Amino acid sequence: MIPRRIFLAAAPLAGCTAAATPSAPPAPIAAATPVEPPMTSVSSVPFDRFVDGVKTEARRRGISQTTLAAAFSGVRPNQRVIELDRRQAEGGLQWEDYRDRIMVSPTRVQNGRRNYLENADLLRRIEQRFRVSPSIIVAIWGVETNFGGNTGGFKVVEALATLAWEGRRAAYFRTELFAALKILEDGHIRTDRMTGSWAGAMGQPQFMPTNFERLAVDFDGDGRRDIWDSKADALASIANYFARNGWRDGEPWGLAVTPPPGFSAAGADTSMRPMRDFARMGFRTEAGRPLPDGPDAQVVLPNRGNGQVFLGHHNLRVIRRYNSPVNYGLAVGLLSDRVG
Repeated sequence: MIPRRIFLAAAPLAGCTAAATPSAPPAPIAAATPVEPPMTSVSSVPFDRFVDGVKTEARRRGISQTTLAAAFSGVRPNQRVIELDRRQAEGGLQWEDYRDRIMVSPTRVQNGRRNYLENADLLRRIEQRFRVSPSIIVAIWGVETNFGGNTGGFKVVEALATLAWEGRRAAYFRTELFAALKILEDGHIRTDRMTGSWAGAMGQPQFMPTNFERLAVDFDGDGRRDIWDSKADALASIANYFARNGWRDGEPWGLAVTPPPGFSAAGADTSMRPMRDFARMGFRTEAGRPLPDGPDAQVVLPNRGNGQVFLGHHNLRVIRRYNSPVNYGLAVGLLSDRVG
């Protein structure tokens, strides 16, 4: 669900959500001191006892002993996961740095165009089925995992078990842990290949396990929904996510604009209006041309920006259902414009 006044919300840019981790990988933590800090947990239950309880409940849910034995082999509480969970940034980069250095960098644009062309036939077939723009699929693929090149190296079961045991958001991660076990039980991926982010976001689209259950698809027809190693399944799953969240085929997401003289960001009206209303108020494109026709829009202000203003359509809201921060949505939209 999108909170009210979403486009003015000061949501952080870093940190994993139900869907993904948008920006560059977190900065490395300083080298460990000779004495490793003790493992700490909000929970008073020893980790082994916690895992035993998870296994008991999993068996009641239909997970086989074979799957459980493989999934929890060698699993232990992961201190790095706890550190990353507790050290999520409260702030973030300025909009312009986030846009130009990370999300819409020249290298990412170049790689996006190459991947768009190399996968043109696959993307065309996905578009025919899901009615989602190939350029938005490629943009999400690019910002989430660098076009499949950086899907995360954490063992998903270990990361989720650590976070469910650690206690700060235990109920959420416990639900995700059971969903991950169901994925293994159903044979979509081998245990050794089920890797992802420190928070359990998986594969090329960076789906959390419950999102996998609802939205991952078997596009290559091999009987498995493999968002790790099957490009077809991964890209089609992104498209399905957008289709199921209300993407409007053929509509733009938004555009950068020059506001009229006297415009005040602090007092900006963010209600949805016809584009002709913005034209009458004196808004023009960032290049100074008249506004194009299009669906209703609202003023969108980047968080921690230095004055850039956008008009955002319904499809920008859909982008932000993949990952909620306003700067993430704007950057994905801009990247999609440059790669397609």
